[in-house]
Amino acid sequence: MGDPKKNSAKHRESQHNESPENPSKPSDTTKEASWWLKKRTGVVMVSFIVLLISAFWGVKENSIELQKALDFDFDFDFSDLKGNLPTTLISALNEAKGESTKHQVDTTNDFVVGKYMVKENYTSNNPVVMVPGVISTGLESWGLSGTPECPSEPHFRKRLWGSFYMLKAMFLNKNCWLQHIMLDPETGLDPPNFKIRAAQGFEAADFFITGYWIWNKIVSNLAVLGYGPNEMTLAAYDWRLTYLDLEKRDQYFTKLKDSIEVQYAQNGKKIILVGHSMGSQVIYFFLKWVEAYGKNFGNGGPDWVNTYLDGVVDISGSTLGTPKAVTALLSGEMKDTVQLNSVAVYGLEKFFSRKERVDMLRTFGGIPSMIPKGGDRIWGDLTSSPDDSWVNKTTETSYGSFIKFKEHIGKFSAKNLTLQDTIQFLLDNSPSWFKNRVMSSYSYGITSDPVQLMKNNQDSSKWTNPLECPLPNAPNLTYYCFYGIGNPTERSYTYQEEKEKLISKLNVSMAYGEKDSVTLSDGDGTVSLITHTMCHKWREENSVYNPGNVKVKIVEMKHEPERFDIRGGSKTSEHVDILGSTELNELILKVVSGRGHEIEDRIISQLPEFIKKMGWEDEQSKEVSYK
Repeated sequence: MGDPKKNSAKHRESQHNESPENPSKPSDTTKEASWWLKKRTGVVMVSFIVLLISAFWGVKENSIELQKALDFDFDFDFSDLKGNLPTTLISALNEAKGESTKHQVDTTNDFVVGKYMVKENYTSNNPVVMVPGVISTGLESWGLSGTPECPSEPHFRKRLWGSFYMLKAMFLNKNCWLQHIMLDPETGLDPPNFKIRAAQGFEAADFFITGYWIWNKIVSNLAVLGYGPNEMTLAAYDWRLTYLDLEKRDQYFTKLKDSIEVQYAQNGKKIILVGHSMGSQVIYFFLKWVEAYGKNFGNGGPDWVNTYLDGVVDISGSTLGTPKAVTALLSGEMKDTVQLNSVAVYGLEKFFSRKERVDMLRTFGGIPSMIPKGGDRIWGDLTSSPDDSWVNKTTETSYGSFIKFKEHIGKFSAKNLTLQDTIQFLLDNSPSWFKNRVMSSYSYGITSDPVQLMKNNQDSSKWTNPLECPLPNAPNLTYYCFYGIGNPTERSYTYQEEKEKLISKLNVSMAYGEKDSVTLSDGDGTVSLITHTMCHKWREENSVYNPGNVKVKIVEMKHEPERFDIRGGSKTSEHVDILGSTELNELILKVVSGRGHEIEDRIISQLPEFIKKMGWEDEQSKEVSYK
């Protein structure tokens, strides 16, 4: 144990060294003050560097104004620089010039849009139900069994999707995480000994991980108008399941129907449904399910939607699917993975290979609901596509050639494929359980036969495809389509047949290193502009897809991100970040305030021209089928 006197002496010496009076060793307080000073100085320096870089990067020709800025002379006109500066920095410069910021609002902050709308006399009116998109809802482990090598008890009520805990679980034991998160291939439901369920409440989808908001901005602004848990609901769901399995396992649609009826009874007002991305497809399925008669259906009758719903808000909806869903299921790839550098690609492949990603995604029955619908009429053939006017910006090849092969070296790369061909190719080169689930749950065809459209109202496999199943007979309903444009989005791909199939365990994959491995078109960065064709078809007079004359409003929002805001700022229209944009939040608050009539249509894209090229008048019905 040592000499007590020596230990006591060491203790006194230690105390002396830590004393503030000892100049040779600073105290904790002094260290803290020094650290804070360095941090504050660093922030100032970084802010100044950001200002300098942004000014130089964006406005090289404005050397006189830039020099004044560097000389801290605020008697200059920096209006030309504003497009390159963060909102907060613009506000600070305005204050430094002595300008009033009373009417200048940083709308990226929580509650700001709501407070502004309250000043404009907007108030809560209709109850709101929000339906998140794919992967947005957190998933929790509720199992206690697991397996000896992969127990579930340590993960009980922990989020294995949508949290930092998910990342921890993946890195510590990827195989165990996969056993929890994957569904049973044969049943499409829980695998033996594992049980994952969707998180519930607003916390289920307001943030994906700490600091990365999803629905938080909208929920916050609704709260300013007076909305609380009794007036708004977030209808979280397990996005891995097929839509009908959501009802069979979790009674999701029954609970949604009951929630709407209860809110209607409590508030005496019709409900507004707000869906984002895949959530818009879930809502469309619900509109058909709730009125259909039969086992596992809503049995609400033909007037239910018109009675209980005031409006549907479709935000960046994947109504007719999105191309990247096909490649994710085919080879586990998309633009985000194929454009990594070779070192990153190697690292990703070693940690979470393409084959592992494919195997996981194919067990998720909800993902195939986003496979594009409408076949060659909507998406083009090998020679042309309705949206080919965009193609000159990147390549001379038509978007209709959805998958082009770099080389034709075997049966898997024998010919280029249209999107319609690619879906059949995917089904033919997938396990039977995947093909059977897709064929029994979804349909990707098109018909304009009014009789067939009505018959499809009783076929649940058609309910995610508005080209085969029309809007409900609800003349008092308003359908709002709000979506982003001007953000290059995946549209077609260049593939290669794998020469070492036993090593890659895949037949085909994207052609890494090719400049056109991913060809881009207009959209919001995730969902192609073509997907929103349906909103425009619903608006047409005497549309067979809208026999009940549902009112349809369309607002296209141009993607204008702030250069130094990682989430795009107040004018972003990126697929997810649009949920925090100023305009979208204003539009939603107008709708729920009962003032949706103030919203004016705005169509600034080429989509109406693309739709005219789809040849709707050529024939009454053009069926698309897969086998």
